[in-house]
Amino acid sequence: MLLEGQNFSITLDEILDNTNNAIIAVDPQGMIIYANRAVFNILKIPVSNIIGHPITNHFPETGLMRVFETGIAELAQRLSLNDTILLSNRTPIYVHGELVGAVAVFQDITILQNFLDSLVIEHEKTKQLQRTLEVVLNTAYDGLIVVNKKGIVTMTNQAFSSFFDQKPEDLVGRPITEIYDNPKFTEVLETAQPVHGYIHDLNGHEIIASRVPIIQDGKIVGALGKVVFKDVNELYALTKKIDSLRSELDYYKRTVSENNSSALELLHGRNRIMSSLIQTTLRVAKSGSTVLLRGESGTGKELFALLLHAQSSRSEGPFIKVNCAAIPENLLESEMFGYDEGAFTGARKGGKIGKFELANGGTLFLDEIGDMEMSMQAKLLRVIQEREVERLGSNKSHKVDFRLVAATNRDLEGMIRDKQFREDLYYRLNVVTLTIPPLRERIDDLGILIKTFIKKFNLQFAQSVTGITDEAKDVLKKHRWPGNIRELENIIERAFNMVDGTEIELKHLPSYLQIIASHDIRPYVEGSLETILNEVEKDALIIALKNTNGNKVQAAKSLGLSRAGLYKKLIKHQLHKL
Repeated sequence: MLLEGQNFSITLDEILDNTNNAIIAVDPQGMIIYANRAVFNILKIPVSNIIGHPITNHFPETGLMRVFETGIAELAQRLSLNDTILLSNRTPIYVHGELVGAVAVFQDITILQNFLDSLVIEHEKTKQLQRTLEVVLNTAYDGLIVVNKKGIVTMTNQAFSSFFDQKPEDLVGRPITEIYDNPKFTEVLETAQPVHGYIHDLNGHEIIASRVPIIQDGKIVGALGKVVFKDVNELYALTKKIDSLRSELDYYKRTVSENNSSALELLHGRNRIMSSLIQTTLRVAKSGSTVLLRGESGTGKELFALLLHAQSSRSEGPFIKVNCAAIPENLLESEMFGYDEGAFTGARKGGKIGKFELANGGTLFLDEIGDMEMSMQAKLLRVIQEREVERLGSNKSHKVDFRLVAATNRDLEGMIRDKQFREDLYYRLNVVTLTIPPLRERIDDLGILIKTFIKKFNLQFAQSVTGITDEAKDVLKKHRWPGNIRELENIIERAFNMVDGTEIELKHLPSYLQIIASHDIRPYVEGSLETILNEVEKDALIIALKNTNGNKVQAAKSLGLSRAGLYKKLIKHQLHKL
């Protein structure tokens, strides 16, 4: 879109790139399709490096994917990322009635607070700050209003004025008592005492608000009223979410605890190989030696790393995890070593402590070590040998003392032959190697693993699922588990979203597993490979539509297809009229 004036023309992208709020849009598969320049201020990753990536890689708690499930906007969602508290509005994007994407707008709450602090401290700059604040305030979800010591409105935003079906400029300059009866927040002009989180009736809306005095040179010059929640029900919903998160946190605390940990529940079982591996792990944990964890993706390498930490003499120290594959090469060095203020353009004021220093006195877990670039491998080797680091932009070394645990699912020996992995680093890491078997080789532990995940998700979902039916369990035993324990966890979590009783049934499992139970493979063995695959695909479509009562959006989601992709396959198999 091109916007033109007398002497200029600008595009919509240029407008969005110059806004203070970070904006990200995703497609129905959760892939990032747009991000404006402000996203860099949050992630410290160039926008071009995240386009096409899953949103969960960079914003794990964004909740954008829930918008596709519900089709409903989520407003004023708070989340923490990179030591920053963000306020997020998540909105579905409909085109001709079809849900085609979702957009999230992020606002750094501390920026607004800094602006307000500057307004209080530097009264002589009020007019200049006010012009800046007008932009920020009118993009804020929270309702804000400022009055001077005489109770005259000097500033407000659209979120507040909308309570009265007016614009901000209609309220500015008027006595607050003319706008609505009993403006309780003005009591702060007399008491000079801030009050946070009180319930108040604002023009027929039951809100939760705060009132704060504005003091300059020891004198009250005004007051700030802030609508924290536009409806009390928002607080109730947030409280419920916090309770759920606390329950989940309690679960993970038990996971890493030394006694009766859920990590051991996931790792222990009947399998002889796993039992022997656990005993070896417990012995190695006491030594402090470097450990290399090997195994397929999803086998539970991080759980073994947690177990090594929890059972070591460093268990009271930090456990720092770094996914070497998830951090771009140009950022990995600053993440690992940290940096001093002014080390490079965009460096955070005051600098940043790196992962090596954060792990001091504890355990450093380097996941996906095989994906680390050769240049970084050399720097890692020096840290391991010298046990000291030097932050970027600094000439001062810091001693570090951590236990190193690395993990990979790659063939490091083959990578050494191909000059993709340093041989000297390999020998530094390969002090003790623990190879974790895939789930298909410890299928006798499937029942124990299912029970453990049911207990976890009962806490997370506040449900009372007691178990799984024999029919569903038999299907899980027949599966080859290419995704290992992680795949099993995802299947149980999906079932919790579908379960309507006290047991997980076959109908709660993904369609590709239901086919195993619903069909005998023998009818498919005659004919060409194309014919066999077409028959299996057709059956999968029928089962998915049956399980979702004909809801094509849900059916597409269960099969991992886009809505358009589902329709193409339905037409192909003449199922589009079902």
